[in-house]
Amino acid sequence: METARSRFLRYVTYYTTSDEHTGASPSTERQKDLGRVLLAELEGLGLAGAHMDGAGNVIATLPSAAGVTAPVLALIAHMDTSPDASGKDVKPRITELYSGGDIILNEEKGIVLSPKDFPSLNAHTGKHLIVTDGTTLLGADDKAGVAEILSAAELLLSSSAPHGVIRIGFTPDEEIGRGADRFDVKGFGADYAYTVDGGAIGELEYENFNAASALVEITGLSIHPGSAYGKMVNASLVAM
Repeated sequence: METARSRFLRYVTYYTTSDEHTGASPSTERQKDLGRVLLAELEGLGLAGAHMDGAGNVIATLPSAAGVTAPVLALIAHMDTSPDASGKDVKPRITELYSGGDIILNEEKGIVLSPKDFPSLNAHTGKHLIVTDGTTLLGADDKAGVAEILSAAELLLSSSAPHGVIRIGFTPDEEIGRGADRFDVKGFGADYAYTVDGGAIGELEYENFNAASALVEITGLSIHPGSAYGKMVNASLVAM
């Protein structure tokens, strides 16, 4: 049985950055490269109805254990990574038993991961940390969730633990706010769904803020500076 860590280290090597400027769905075809890998793994585990739809959503069903009747649960994670930083040619490595202090990610470029900038590092002393060379994102958001869901499915299939039907969904374009645009919620057929895309172990978030964005255009009035006093309208000042 492959570990979640092993899966994760494979998944982050796929370049799946989304792009809000393409107007396509999914916004980048490269997200389907990972989608096809996940689809093959779901099929290999023997999950029912495994498929990828036209929008790049990868869907499958883990049948219920024998004799179990329960609400249909779902586990969801997204395949894309944020366009705010490079997600190409990710080079993951493991910092064994982190003892605190700075982690030198890239000595040549002087890139350091420091608890001075990220105090949350202090909560992870004594643990193995997966990091990059500092020039790219790692992609744990949300390939860690993808790896955990697949590992959980494999574990349930090999155990005698009672469980109902579990739907699995891997989606594109979450990072640009379009992850649900072409997701067939009704067809998915879950009574309750959990997005595996969080922070602290044991944390459960049941409500969230609205992360929608807006584009506002403000037009000023341009006049030659020689005769502009009292007449020119500075768009930056209007915005402020």
